[in-house]
Amino acid sequence: MTLNILMLSTLFPDMSRPNFGVFVERQARELASRPDADVTVIAPLGLPPWPFSLAGRYAPLRALPRKERWRELTVYRPTFPIIPKIGARTNVLSMTRAILPLVRRLHADRPFDVIDASFFFPDGPVARRLSRALGIPYSVKARGADIHYWGTRRGTARMVRGAADDAAGLLAVSEAMRRSMGRMGIDEDKIRVHYTGVDLDTFELADQAAAKAALGFDGPVVLSVGALIPRKGQDLLVRALPMLPDVTLLLAGQGQYRRTLEQMALDLGVERRIGFLGSVPHHKLPRIFAAADVMALPSESEGLANAWVESLACGTPVVTSDVGGARELIDRPEAGRIVDRDPEAIAAAIRAILADPPDREAVRETARRFTWAANGDTLLAHLQAIAGRD
Repeated sequence: MTLNILMLSTLFPDMSRPNFGVFVERQARELASRPDADVTVIAPLGLPPWPFSLAGRYAPLRALPRKERWRELTVYRPTFPIIPKIGARTNVLSMTRAILPLVRRLHADRPFDVIDASFFFPDGPVARRLSRALGIPYSVKARGADIHYWGTRRGTARMVRGAADDAAGLLAVSEAMRRSMGRMGIDEDKIRVHYTGVDLDTFELADQAAAKAALGFDGPVVLSVGALIPRKGQDLLVRALPMLPDVTLLLAGQGQYRRTLEQMALDLGVERRIGFLGSVPHHKLPRIFAAADVMALPSESEGLANAWVESLACGTPVVTSDVGGARELIDRPEAGRIVDRDPEAIAAAIRAILADPPDREAVRETARRFTWAANGDTLLAHLQAIAGRD
């Protein structure tokens, strides 16, 4: 019997933000490709009240269709009111009120069997309310900041914990995340580890010399992929650069922290050896990974970074901090180094890899277990179990 799944995600790509939640979208497509699963995606859009909603940054969101076929998926994009920067705790109630009529209508036409919430906040508490309204079970996935930040923040921690307690099942992106949730008092027995996937046909080995030539580089290249925010630790890489005199540092990502990093590079005299790439389209990342000798991401916290897996799939070793599921992925010397969040330690690890680079095929081998097929198998089995279909 086909399982009818309502997938709720506030992080999902659209025409104006093609990289936004791309991994959630890929997971949804994998699940929907199974003959025994039907998936309907609700991806709510938060907009401030008029006249603030007229601001230029919100124009692309206002223009999006409220229902569309996104690749193989039917995606609904209802809007809900937000108060930018200070209104996070109110988002659960406002989102629920905005989307519940749509959910009730869809459920009346064809009843859902289970709700799959992609993040712990605000998706998890909203799924909890929808579950009560419809009388069906729900699951929530923990990915990183949704637990480490919203799960500890005053005003939202109780909602995160309530969503965890009432869920029929929970998912975590790594075993380390599962343990973190347990330390918060969440029942570990109902948490299933659900690793991300990587498209091994897209993120593949390529000629490094040709990739460097295409991008105009002829020396060592260190790449960092992630939003330019303090938590990702790009400042540590900039501070390490004076200790890596021949290295070019490429930062793929965008964010307001860029101004701070640019000023830091100027102060350290390394501005000519840093390239700010902005938000790189996901399908163009493989050629940049191919040109890199090392992918470095010394984050303060992570679940299991997709950038780690994609880098390894392209044969590029990783230097990262001891956070999240790093040890579950960087589990052999060829995969890279786990280091302290210290510029000298980071520089030493990068120098060691540059001096004795691992075989790129051996690096890629680390990522072969992270397939989207395995991701889809685990997710479908999990949802079938909590819906009583196993």
